[in-house]
Amino acid sequence: MSAPLHSEGLAGPGPAKPHPDRPNPDRWIKVLPEGLYVEPGGFYIDPVRGVDRAVVTHGHSDHARAGNRHVLATAGTIAIMRQRLGEGAGGSLQELAYGETIRLGDVALRLVPAGHVLGSAQVVIEHAGSRVVVSGDYKRRFDRTCAPFEPVPCDVFVTEATFGLPVFRHPPDLGEVRKLLHSMTLFPERSHVVGVYALGKCQRVITLLRAAGYDGPIHLHGALEPLCDLYRRFGIELGELRPATVAAREQLKGALVLAPPGAVADRWARRLTDPVVAMASGWMRVRQRARQRGVELPLIISDHADWDELTQTIDEVQAPEVWVTHGREEALVHHATRKGIRARALALIGFEEDEA
Repeated sequence: MSAPLHSEGLAGPGPAKPHPDRPNPDRWIKVLPEGLYVEPGGFYIDPVRGVDRAVVTHGHSDHARAGNRHVLATAGTIAIMRQRLGEGAGGSLQELAYGETIRLGDVALRLVPAGHVLGSAQVVIEHAGSRVVVSGDYKRRFDRTCAPFEPVPCDVFVTEATFGLPVFRHPPDLGEVRKLLHSMTLFPERSHVVGVYALGKCQRVITLLRAAGYDGPIHLHGALEPLCDLYRRFGIELGELRPATVAAREQLKGALVLAPPGAVADRWARRLTDPVVAMASGWMRVRQRARQRGVELPLIISDHADWDELTQTIDEVQAPEVWVTHGREEALVHHATRKGIRARALALIGFEEDEA
């Protein structure tokens, strides 16, 4: 049985003061087949298979997997894991509030917001005079559905690179949503169906629509309803939502419908009246991807940082060493190296390109 966790007020405003002979974090944080392992704490971060102790950054399925004996995460992430994984969410589930510091083995650990989806967190680890921040997935845009990203000064910053190429510069979110609303005024007789990932993207698109002034009903594919209900339990207001799966064909004429990307092109979508097919994803920047998916109205709305936000974040955390993972690693490593930062690719496996 692993040792219990104890709360301590160990968090500080800046990087930990280094010891002259401190071991470099790459000696005690290791890439193993199960994932990123913090040896002095005896835990993995977002393991790709079941382990004894896991710290989970957020609820997306390539980060929050079934079969862990002990799980530590925010209340939002644990609620999402229970919703999606049921009893497989973990043998024991421990909630940790943002900013609360605990002791796990020889490591002091706290979670701070990552701005990705509800409950998403960065893992801040202090050990042997070093502070390491494992960011998980993150974005820097304002999002009514989750706590905003907090940059934490550190000695090593582990960053994602989903959109780690200079070509990826996301336009303003509200401008993309207004494209959708403009299309609805141009084609009022046609249904508009928007492909959205069930966790995070769906709820964010809804709140962006509300912020842009759309107060009408939004119809949901049945697969999206449970997580919208969960977001509401966490106090996220989504306005009037109606089930699209049981609605009569006539009711969906001219309607705004959200559905998982895979459902947009299947038999379910045949119930819609001459639909305008849209997709909300950072990958819609790539026109070939939009054409391959049969997308008439690409909406570049991402839950990940774009190139400028990735490089901005590296500047803000002031880490002399950066580790890059799951994405376009080479370009970001090259950028950091040119700035005099020690940088390397972690080459973690098991993390997917979702509808980002």
